[in-house]
Amino acid sequence: MPTDAPLDLLPDAPALPSAASGQPTVGLLLDVDGPVASPVTRTVPAGIIADLLTLAAAGWPVVFNTGRSDAFIREQVMAPMMAAGIPVGVTFHAVCEKGATWFSFTADGAGEVFVDRDLALPVSFADDVRDLVEEKYADLMFFDETKLAMVSVEQLLTATNADYLVGQQGFDDDAMDILHSHDMGASRLDREEPDSNGHIDYRVDPTIISTDIESVRTGKDVGAERALTLVAPFMDPPRAWRTVGDSRTDYAMADYLHEQGFDVAHVDVRPADGVPAKPYEVITEGALIHEEAGAAFLARCVASLG
Repeated sequence: MPTDAPLDLLPDAPALPSAASGQPTVGLLLDVDGPVASPVTRTVPAGIIADLLTLAAAGWPVVFNTGRSDAFIREQVMAPMMAAGIPVGVTFHAVCEKGATWFSFTADGAGEVFVDRDLALPVSFADDVRDLVEEKYADLMFFDETKLAMVSVEQLLTATNADYLVGQQGFDDDAMDILHSHDMGASRLDREEPDSNGHIDYRVDPTIISTDIESVRTGKDVGAERALTLVAPFMDPPRAWRTVGDSRTDYAMADYLHEQGFDVAHVDVRPADGVPAKPYEVITEGALIHEEAGAAFLARCVASLG
């Protein structure tokens, strides 16, 4: 069962290792929806599973940094990896719900799931959102019961993405109204609704297949910091990292690592949304997008092993 994270499991991010550390040269910090799992099928191609196993066996630390729940990672990522065969001694890490929950897994399965309760939304709010979905949007989306900290809804596989995106706007507006009724200050893109004290502590974050309602203290940068603390007990974090994502918010992974002095490049698997100017390299895979772009990048990483 998930547990609150004890303070001694939340150390400061480790210091930048020396160049002569002799540790693996590249770490992978991966968003899941888009670059790893198909946003259409929500499953991970076998080729990506195989390449991640190869890279991990070669000593590359692999950390998933996602808004998805631990349950999704166990079912769609860990299970096929175990079926393919996780090498003895290899540990994968998953930072879920944008830094609010996390766990690690090996060939023996998943370890304990930890939750930062300070980042969790009130149960009463989640109940109201569940009711909203059932009453108005059940033909387009479902309430994600697996989330432990944030509140999320997701497009049904039976709904078209075009129809979902139309309905999503209405849902997000209704969710903002529910937040206001709970006196929970929130923002959605350019819309801001402070609480009675003038604070905004929550964020409504729409994606192409979902909406996450979360603490403003979560984010892919939080996940990146958490990733370093998970890797540190196993090895000195490598100087070089490659972050991979499909949304503009995923750049926060590379932003954080760059600010900490690491050598980082970001792989954008949906560059049509706009590639921002960054002080580090941004990699794209030509006309490929989503998991096809992720697969192409990982295949090149495997080829670099020689």
